[in-house]
Amino acid sequence: MNRQLGIKGPMVSAIGLGCMGMSGAYGESDEKESIATIERALELNHNFLDTADYYLAGHNEQLIAQAIKGKRDKAFLSVKTGMMLSPGGYGGVNGHPDFLRNAVMYSLQRLKTDYIDLYTLGRVDPNVPIEDSVGALAELVQKGVVRFIGLSEASAESIRRAATVHTITALQTEYSLWTRDIEDEILPTIRELGIGLVAYAPLSRGFLSGTYKKPEDIKDNRAHMPRYQGENFYKNLELVEKVKMLASQKGCTPSQLAIAWVLAQGEDIITIPGTKRVKYLEDNIASENVRLSSGDLRAISEILPAGVVSGTRYPERFMSALNR
Repeated sequence: MNRQLGIKGPMVSAIGLGCMGMSGAYGESDEKESIATIERALELNHNFLDTADYYLAGHNEQLIAQAIKGKRDKAFLSVKTGMMLSPGGYGGVNGHPDFLRNAVMYSLQRLKTDYIDLYTLGRVDPNVPIEDSVGALAELVQKGVVRFIGLSEASAESIRRAATVHTITALQTEYSLWTRDIEDEILPTIRELGIGLVAYAPLSRGFLSGTYKKPEDIKDNRAHMPRYQGENFYKNLELVEKVKMLASQKGCTPSQLAIAWVLAQGEDIITIPGTKRVKYLEDNIASENVRLSSGDLRAISEILPAGVVSGTRYPERFMSALNR
């Protein structure tokens, strides 16, 4: 199943592949299995591959380059930039034009390609006018090294300002049964402007899959996220049981129900569940076969209303970089 990304954008797979976990974000990963997962996505015509130059300092891009060698034309490469690395992990946000001009050249080298399909400002830099950042990205489009421009986790105001400089094809932000804050202002804004939504973390980083039973099950950096901690964890686990019940009624897995729900929120939405295993990729893609009626959607909203989740999606120091 394909969908158009924005009213002036390309046709891409409605279910893409988030590749971040292939570079150690959620525990160890197997490069061979990761590459096989990307290759399988392309075999199944799910061409939207999402990465960032800051995923393990470019490792993720190099991994993708191996997987798409000889089949670049089958892949739609979505690359985020603008977040710097430090010895302690992620550093500050950098939307300065010079930084962006340099960053894209390094990404092209690592990906072994001469163009990037969708180049996205990973966060809005509060110290650089959004018009300047998008202006630099627009230059890259003119040069032919970038096809389309995206924003990520931007406020409605920043989106409007950015759109006056150049067409914004997509907004990438977290959107799921548990993360629905964009529905009040941001989603209406991008729909007004004809911008597509790339919904990441549709499974709330795996929590909605029903895999985890106690906080101690989390052995990676999700352990630092409030939704996975202490009392929040157990409150959210009760919500997962409700998701399981709903999924059982539809004859699908909890993950498939969660992905199907995101897709059912509009034809202008695609989603990029992340995985590093072929099996989970195939399970996620099967979500396309889950049909949710208007009655199903009403029932889900009654059982899992917006704002019901306990805890923020990131630690406090990262929350401040959202919606700027």
